[in-house]
Parts: sequence; structure tokens; C-alpha cells
Amino acid sequence: MKTKFELKPLAAGAIALLCGAAGSSLAQAQEAAAVTAAPPAVVVTGSRIPRASLEGPSAVTVITGEDITKQGYKNVFDALSNLTQNSGFTQGADFGNTFTPSANTISLRGLGPNHTLVLLNGRRLADFPIAYEGTVNFTNLANIPSSVIDRVEILSGGASAVYGSDAIAGVVNIILKKKASGLDVNLKAGGTTRGGGGDQRLQLTGGESFGKLNTLFSAEFLERDPLWSREREFMSAKVGVAPTPLLWRKNVDTGKYIDPGDTCAKLGDLFGGSTVKYTAKAGSYCASPKVSPTYWTTQTKNSSQNLFGSANYELSPSVTLFAEALYGQNRSANNTRGPSWTSVSTADTYFWNQNTKTNEAWNRYISPEEIGGVQRYNRSWDDQASSLSFGAKGTIPGTSWQYEAGYTASLYKSESHTPRALSNIDSFFLGPKLGVDADGVPIYAPDPARLSKRLTPAEFDSITGTAVSNDKSWTNTVSVSANGEAFNLPAGPVKLATVAELGKQGFSNTPDPRINQGYFNTVTPSDVTAGTRKRYALGVEANVPLLEKLDATVATRYDRYSFAGRSDGKLAYNAGLEWRPVTQLLLRANHATSFRAPDMNYIYKARGTGYYSSTTDYYRCAKAGQPVDTCEFANISPGSNYVQSGSKDLRSEKGRSSGLGAVWSPSANFDVSLDYWNIKIDDLVTNLSADKLLRDESNCRIAGDLTSPTCADTIARIVRNPLTALNKPGEIKEILVNPINAASTSVSGIDVSAKYVLRTQAYGVWISKVNYSKTLSAKSRQFSGDDLRDDREDLGNSDWRDKLNASLTWNQGAWSNTLFLQRYGKVPNGGGTAFLSPTTLANASVVYRLNPRTTVSVAVNNLFNKVKADTSGGWPYYPVGNYSPTGRQGWVELNYHFGS
Repeated sequence: MKTKFELKPLAAGAIALLCGAAGSSLAQAQEAAAVTAAPPAVVVTGSRIPRASLEGPSAVTVITGEDITKQGYKNVFDALSNLTQNSGFTQGADFGNTFTPSANTISLRGLGPNHTLVLLNGRRLADFPIAYEGTVNFTNLANIPSSVIDRVEILSGGASAVYGSDAIAGVVNIILKKKASGLDVNLKAGGTTRGGGGDQRLQLTGGESFGKLNTLFSAEFLERDPLWSREREFMSAKVGVAPTPLLWRKNVDTGKYIDPGDTCAKLGDLFGGSTVKYTAKAGSYCASPKVSPTYWTTQTKNSSQNLFGSANYELSPSVTLFAEALYGQNRSANNTRGPSWTSVSTADTYFWNQNTKTNEAWNRYISPEEIGGVQRYNRSWDDQASSLSFGAKGTIPGTSWQYEAGYTASLYKSESHTPRALSNIDSFFLGPKLGVDADGVPIYAPDPARLSKRLTPAEFDSITGTAVSNDKSWTNTVSVSANGEAFNLPAGPVKLATVAELGKQGFSNTPDPRINQGYFNTVTPSDVTAGTRKRYALGVEANVPLLEKLDATVATRYDRYSFAGRSDGKLAYNAGLEWRPVTQLLLRANHATSFRAPDMNYIYKARGTGYYSSTTDYYRCAKAGQPVDTCEFANISPGSNYVQSGSKDLRSEKGRSSGLGAVWSPSANFDVSLDYWNIKIDDLVTNLSADKLLRDESNCRIAGDLTSPTCADTIARIVRNPLTALNKPGEIKEILVNPINAASTSVSGIDVSAKYVLRTQAYGVWISKVNYSKTLSAKSRQFSGDDLRDDREDLGNSDWRDKLNASLTWNQGAWSNTLFLQRYGKVPNGGGTAFLSPTTLANASVVYRLNPRTTVSVAVNNLFNKVKADTSGGWPYYPVGNYSPTGRQGWVELNYHFGS
């Protein structure tokens, strides 16, 4: 029997040149004419080749725009963060003190936000201009209007052979609607039953067709109120520990506090009447248990306006011109520490008191009553995000091949406003500086009454300014792609897709120049950080029918990056098999390599300095025999200083992923899938968190291990004052952090999903869905000489071990009712001493169509008003980042359609 092998001319050219294209929008490609079949072929995330089935060699999860409403999600980020595959702990906008309080991100498989590639209509967006945790670049998910979302596709596992860098843990592709008719007006408003944290939203979405021109637009306006810690009784004050000092004088020579007399009583109305005189081992000072809760927002205030528009024009039967534009404006504000002053903070924090003839240190925490309200000390961010794409797509004349050629530009700008003490603050409290003594210690003759005198808002304004920094990131990409049938095999046609991309991206972080000019109360320099890099890529993908019921998919792609005077190239590949022994059963397998080019922040970071919002000195707690939840050295705010630098010698991270799965769909009303996945990363760029470093340092010192690779490195990073120092002996002076290619990590687990539809004549349609993800293994090694660490059992790892989502929807006539359950598996408690028990939260929604134009819905999140408690790590008494302190939330939504 002769094999029929028919090579088409266009396919031959595509194979020879690997020309094709990049940046091709997955969503646009869906409109391209594909192989005539039923159902019609569409492009699914993870491949550039149109296919007739959503299921392929790799599992893809889909969230529709309708799901976002019915399951109680507030926006796109909310829907993605609740994915069962999103097992990683992240610091989002509501985390508290974070480098990126105006942004939200996810961490698929717990591998970090920088290992998940986020696309909008198949195209890359500019990174958020400020690095996550001050280290890695990521994409902000906060500026995409939900009203124009058709669906979101989530591919888990490596996909660099199709998309290039970053696609190690997976790909999130947000696909927007292509058409709309008339105008939809959507109003939504809600709040919390415990108070605070209300929000309102207005959406306008519409479009029209004018012959060969199709248009769509959307405008979204959102307002979200802050939620303050004081608005939740359980976290409105610190209990069981010493209250926070807000006024003290200390004799540095003796280490004892100087008694404040009746000063505390005179200031007793400050911080909501909670100021008291507190006596500790070292003496008495004024304090309050409400200092930190007063200056802390658990939900960031936000005001945003997002605009989107698109147009498609059929120039000819084989050519369509397209253009898309997205613009978002976002203003955020939060508060994570109040104004405080420590004497001579730019030096050793103590001075020679000429009046008392002793070395003294003074401290003052300034209350909201003195500054005109707690909002006076808010930090704020003004962000603008924009993206523009345009090009042409269609059919190559004389062939059945589809093509797309386009250009995409994306820009993100952020301006931050941070209140800071001015350089005159020492003289304000201490009077004029009289010189220095023989040891260089500054000399003052201060009036103690000045320290205890309550300030006026005008006086506070005279010692406080606002530092303004400007941050920017951008990316430009030119792309060409094509796909079509190449030749025929006995089992069917071989389909090819090719891609070529050329791009450039850059960023800049520009601090307030006055920081280096002595305007603020700091001597630590703050430098401009900026950099660019270029890239090009060529790739090809093939779908090969090996047998009638066995298909193979193979892809390879070469990316080359140029940056910092050097270049780095990576070739990635993947391969997948689909076997359908019977029509109802799909067995699949895949293996892929992937990579991530070094984060530009890691490469170009100049010497950066700052401080953490709070720090726990685990070593001093352990030495003192004090548990973390009651330790006097725990959650000290403000926290330790840090020094961070970059490295231009970093290499690309290398990833490998594989998977096995089965999908059984015996009918259109039932399907179930089971997938096993495994992801490994080598040459992982690492920059340990301060809390992790401090925990490890304590463990190493207590165990007497000063020489193992990790312990030696960790101890060198925690710089402490000498035990013989006159002031703060043995305390942390600063924490040194910098990136290196040293680590490796591997994770594996399973995903299970099922859907069942019950259709009845009398009781409507019932739809049940279940999704479950479980991490079976998580191993990592910080340095090559270290023992392999079991991250799944690590009490310092806050990632979810497993997550379960289940929903039941009942559609009856004009009514649609949904109950959505989310079960969160175990995570460590705040003290790192044990695991917290799993918790299940329930959301419910009711949608009623009043008439063909009007829909009303009511949604309630956290139906039973649960707030997960955790006192093991001290205030704020809940697992920050893993759970929310908000409690029950409710919304009412009205949608009205104008037009046909």
C-alpha cells in the first residue's frame, strides 16, 4: 500500500523559512477561517493551530464572563485567584505593606507570579513597573474591564515552545468579546455586613456593525472604599502583648527608660483614648495597643476607570484589518504605618543630652488626632495602563492558510506619593544641634516638654513632606503568524503553524530627586534603576495524525534576548499525544521544556534600600525562650532596613514539565477529567524573603550550624549590631538581599474536574461542576550543596496544599440561581508552629430576567460570615494573604440593554 504524501507549495515555504508569526492573537485567530468541519475549529490556549475540540494534549481550564457573575467574583483577578490551580501565596493589593499595593497577581502551582505568562487576546502586556516584593517582574490583573470578557483560558504547565519566555507554570489568556449590538448599562453596588469596604461599579458596553465594519467599546468606572483594621473588632487592638510604644525617653548608658511622669495621662485621649503609661522591665513609657491597627488598611481604597475599544474591517473576502485599544486609569491609597520619629535616626539614634549629661534616645509616634485624621498619612498611587494593537489577518490567496500580521505596544506608568519626615524633624523635637562630642555623637539641649506636647496639623505639615516617584514599563512587538494544512497522511492532514516575533521592552524606576538632596530625613541614597532588552523569536508547531485515533502535536521555538551588553538564547520544545480508543474517552500525555529570561529588575537593580513594615527577630525570641505570638521582639514596626542589589550575570531559568491525563465524556451532559502534572525549574533565580531569612538564621544559630551552605549564606545576610554596642546591642542592623542562579524546585500534583447537567421538563436545568487540585509533592533546594527540602511540609511555606471549587446552578425560566463552594486546604499558621485546618466558604447568587432587556441579580460572598482566626503569629490575628478579614459581602446588580 502506497502512502499518500502531498506537500503543498505554501507549506514547503513555511517549513523552510519557519516564517510565520508571532504575537498572533489567540482570540483573533478564532475568527480566521479554519478547516471546514463541525464544530468549527478554534484556537485554544497552548497551541496556534485551530482545533475542533477544547480538549487537547494539555489541560485547559475555561472561565466564562457568565461564570464571573454567577460565582460571585468581583473582577477578573478575583476569578483567577480562586482557581484551584492558583495554589501560590501572593502579596496582592490588600496584603498590607507590599511593594505593589496597587496591583494584583496570581501564582499558578505556587511557582511565583513571574512564572505565569498573562496574555490579553493572545498578546503580551507591559509588566507592572514596580517589581513584586522588590524583586521580580509580573503582569497586573487589575485593569481589564470584566464586561467585555468572553472567557479566560488557563493552561497549566510549560508552554515556551509556543509563547516564549515566562510560560513555565502556565499561561493565562484573557479573551475579549469580538462583537456587540446596542448598548448595555450595568450598575453594581455592595458592602459588607460587618461595615466598611463598600464598592460601586458602572459599566457601559456596546457596539455596532456598519456593513463590513464591526465595532465594540466598553467603559468601566469603579469605586472601592478602604477597610481599616479598626473596623474589625477582633483586630482593632493588640492583645496579650505589650502595647506599642508611642512616647519614650531612654538612658542609653543604662538601657533604662526615663519615667514620663504624668505625660501619658495628659495624652490619654490620643489613639481613640487608648494611651496609657506602661511599665516594662526596662522602665515606663507611654503606649497604646491601637497604634498599628489605627494606621492599617486591610483593603486598599481604589478608584479606577477602564476603557476598551476594538474594530474589525473586512477589506476584502481574504483580508480583515483589526485594531484594539485598552486604557486604564487607577488611583489607589492605603496605610500601613503611621508617622513616627526616633532621634538622630540617620545615625545611631542617640545623642548627648547636655542638660542631663547622659546619652539619650527619644521616640515619638504621632497620632491621627494630631495630624487631622488618619488619612493624612496615606500612601497613594496614580497608575495608567495602555495597550494598542493593530494589523491584518485573513487567508493567503490561492490557499487555505490563515495569517495574521500585527503590531502591539503596551505602556504602564505609576506615580507613587509617600509621606516622609523632613530633614528638620530632629531640630523640631530636640532644638538646635550644638555640635558633636569626641566620639562624633551629636549634642543637643532639648526641652522634654517638646516631646510630650501634642502637635497641631500645621506643625505636622512643617515636618512632613511627600516623596514622589515615577515608574514606567513598556513593551513593543511586531509579529507574523500563519497556520494551515501542510500535507496529507493516511490518517488525515498534517497542520502547521509558524510564528516570528521581534520585540523590545524596558522599564525605569525614578525616585524623588529630593531624597538625595537632603530634603527628607534620610542619608541613604536612592538611585534611578532602568534598563531595556531586545528579543526575537522563530517557532513552528505541527499537529500530526499518526493513526485514525492517535494524534501528535510537536512544537519548537527559539528565543534570543539581548540585554546589559550580552545575549542569551534558548530553544524550547514540547510534544503531546492524544489517543481516543473510543469516541467518549481521550487519553493524553505531554512533555515540554520552558524558560524564563532573567527579570529586568534583577539585572539592572542599582543599590536599593528601604525598610520592612514589620520584622520578627526569631533568634532573639528563641534565645529569650519566648513563643512568637507573645515575644517582645516579634512584629516590631517599623521593621529592619534592607539593602538590595542586582546582577547582570544572571542566566535564564530552565523549566521542564510533563503530564498525563484522561477525559471521559459519555454524553453531552456529563464529562470528567483527571490530570497528573509535574514541573521542574533549575537555575532558579532566588532572593529570599526577610522573614524566611530570619527564620533560617534563628534555626542555624540555635542548632550551632554556621558552616553549611545555606546557613553560612543566611547568617552573612543578617547584619547585627555588636553585642558590645552602646545602643541596641545584638539587634538587626540591616538585611542584605541579592539575586543568584542557585536554586531548583519541583512540584507535582493532580487536577480533577467534572460537570453534570440534569435537564428536566418541570424543574428546569441543573448544572453541577467540581474542580479540585492537589499538590502531591513540592521539593526545593536553595544551593546545590543543601539537602532537598520538603516544601509541602514546610511550616514557612504559605502556599495552599489543595483547593476545591464546587458549584450548583439551577436555571428555571427567567431565574438562574448558583451556589458556589470553595474549600481551602491546610496552610501554616502565622507562628509557623502548626497547620491551620481547612476552611470552606460559600457564595450565592440569584439572577432574574425581568424582561428581554432587563436583568437583576443579587450576590452574597462568604454567605456564613466566616473569618479565619489565627493568633499564633500575633496581630492582626488572621492569616494575612491566605484569608480575608472582610466577612460577608453583598451586591445588587442591574443590567439594561438598549437597542435590538
